[in-house]
Amino acid sequence: MKTLQLYLAQSHPCSYLAEHSASSIFIDPKEDVSAELYDQLIEQGFRRSAANIYRPHCVNCTACISTRIPVQDFVASSSQQKIIRRNRDLNVKAVNSQFRAEHYELYQYYIEQRHADGDMYPPSVQQFQNFLNTDLEFAYLYEFRLGDQLLAVAATDVLPSGLSAMYTFFAPDDKRRSLGRYAILWQIQEALRLGLPYVYLGYWIKNCQKMNYKTQYQPLQGFIDQRWQALPA
Repeated sequence: MKTLQLYLAQSHPCSYLAEHSASSIFIDPKEDVSAELYDQLIEQGFRRSAANIYRPHCVNCTACISTRIPVQDFVASSSQQKIIRRNRDLNVKAVNSQFRAEHYELYQYYIEQRHADGDMYPPSVQQFQNFLNTDLEFAYLYEFRLGDQLLAVAATDVLPSGLSAMYTFFAPDDKRRSLGRYAILWQIQEALRLGLPYVYLGYWIKNCQKMNYKTQYQPLQGFIDQRWQALPA
């Protein structure tokens, strides 16, 4: 890995743990980030938000643990197999990570219905673009459709070592399909199809209920003490 300029962001209230403050280190936004470079960074616990590559760097807190699924070892549970079967009628297509009004309309409704109590509410076009749209060559938006109807969008990075599941938003009224879970299960299958060893799921925080869903996908590995190791179910 070449030498990179890092910047430390100002401390701010943590979005996941009450009464905690948080901070991150960022790669120089002027850096030309290729798929190969980002792959090396994600192996060291970094993540992406739009064109920003960052890693938590909090004083006296190491709760954010970067996670990944070794897809060759993953075995879907009976409930996960049911979710896969329920969604076999969906078509999935990859498009580049540019702004599309149809995507934003679904995102807006999703945030309003599912996350009105979070820091992403109220949604806006600018917020959406700053979060999900980028011209990075490895960034894609996977559209999940039933016929012409857009049901979900998964922002995903295609890297040499695997798929990085960045964010998924979906039609919140269609609860039977479990679209958020299906998007992860589909990406596991897609990584297998592409011959990639991992699906990266972002940060897991043990004491944050919103992040605990990641332990449903086993085996799950976490980047702890500068090495990847198994996390408990």
